[in-house]
Amino acid sequence: MKKNILVLCTGNSCRSQIAEGYLRYFAGDKAAVYSAGIETHGVNPKAIATMKEDGIDISMHTSNNISEYATINFDFIITVCDNAKERCPYFPSNAIKFHHNFPDPAKTVGTEAEIKQSFSNVRDMIKKYCSDFIFL
Repeated sequence: MKKNILVLCTGNSCRSQIAEGYLRYFAGDKAAVYSAGIETHGVNPKAIATMKEDGIDISMHTSNNISEYATINFDFIITVCDNAKERCPYFPSNAIKFHHNFPDPAKTVGTEAEIKQSFSNVRDMIKKYCSDFIFL
């Protein structure tokens, strides 16, 4: 039976988009994966670029608000930042909830090389988490 997975973050622009990409990749046809934010900020171009470096195309992803998924029965909800976990509006669901606070690479200050490295580091953390999650 196909599982429904929601990845939730603040702006649905970076960490949740990366997680959605990897969960789709690792789950294949075993899950329908969605991502959303408590706000929508658009998909971060640096997130798209860092995923492309690892062979995952998220360029067609959209930034969605959690309210858009109110009618979907999720099996799992994964929050990927503390802010989303703390500020998430009431979302009626019997889903099993998971939380992991990943650093926000979009907030990195530094040279282009340092920012790129931050995105790569966070991408790799999320990749491992998603791989482990799918194979629970």
